[in-house]
Amino acid sequence: MKASILSLALLSVAVASPAPGKDKDTKDVPCSKFDPKKLSLREVGGRNTLDWRMWLELDGKPISPWHDVPLYPNEKDKSIVNFVVEIPRWTDAKIEIKRDEPLNPIFHDEKDGAPRFKESVWPYKAYPFLYGSIPQTWESPNVNHTFTGYPGDKDPMDLFDIGQDPGYVGQVKQVKVLGGLSVVDDDETDWKMMGIDINDPLAPLVNSVADVEKYRPGTTQAFYDWFAGFEAEKTPITGDKYQDQALCLDQIKESHDFWKDLVNGKAKPGKIKFDQVSNGDLKSYTSCKDATKKFDLPKKSKLEKDGEKPSKFNGWFYYSKSGQLLNPDMQD
Repeated sequence: MKASILSLALLSVAVASPAPGKDKDTKDVPCSKFDPKKLSLREVGGRNTLDWRMWLELDGKPISPWHDVPLYPNEKDKSIVNFVVEIPRWTDAKIEIKRDEPLNPIFHDEKDGAPRFKESVWPYKAYPFLYGSIPQTWESPNVNHTFTGYPGDKDPMDLFDIGQDPGYVGQVKQVKVLGGLSVVDDDETDWKMMGIDINDPLAPLVNSVADVEKYRPGTTQAFYDWFAGFEAEKTPITGDKYQDQALCLDQIKESHDFWKDLVNGKAKPGKIKFDQVSNGDLKSYTSCKDATKKFDLPKKSKLEKDGEKPSKFNGWFYYSKSGQLLNPDMQD
């Protein structure tokens, strides 16, 4: 009898105790909750070169600026979104998120095998605003988008921030969406959302494009002209006007839903890499502790000499009456 009681007691202990080496939840827990204050950058190579890369870090571990930065800082206010700065104001290097590399580092886009730069078309100096992307959105190429009727350009949504802060590459800001331009580029949907840094002095006063015009007269038309007619490549804008905040917020939600399909394996990804370190329920998940080794990333920043920018981009460009882009300063 004593032996039977002892056996039952041992069995009870075994059932009540967790298995050795196992946590209560066997699933790998993401390393850190997203916090903009804990972000840093890991940069390798020289600026203005095709080998240059910049990774976003959270608590010193690499994350994807596209898939790990949440769309909304606060789910209760969807007029405010996170914004990844790729191109600071007044700069001309065409910097983007690399969609076909693990964790989507920031890189210098290329054209004809060389780093790509934006012309300064009079009276604008390169990009007259901060330019970048809205995380956890995807302009899907697999469907015709509701407003434009065209498929998406495969990228996250673009946003330009009209705030006063010049910004820096890799910066993550919280911006209020004010409206946007529905651009169709090469028969692809390519929204350009207008936003303003929530810490900008003007932010509490503006909630629409019309509000911006009230406090900064002339700027909204100037930005429109930059996209529509002053870029080196003429770009058609659906409706020939800014779309309002409500419609743009709906479009952002639609692109967020497309992104969900992408990372859940419900959409054709093409060459897009959607590895991420924040959602352990998805097959694309990798622990942030293992990401550097798994994706063969550099362990720390290693800066090199910047590349030379072609001299023609130091001068002004102009449009002729026929629409030809001219750079008289560089002509013989």
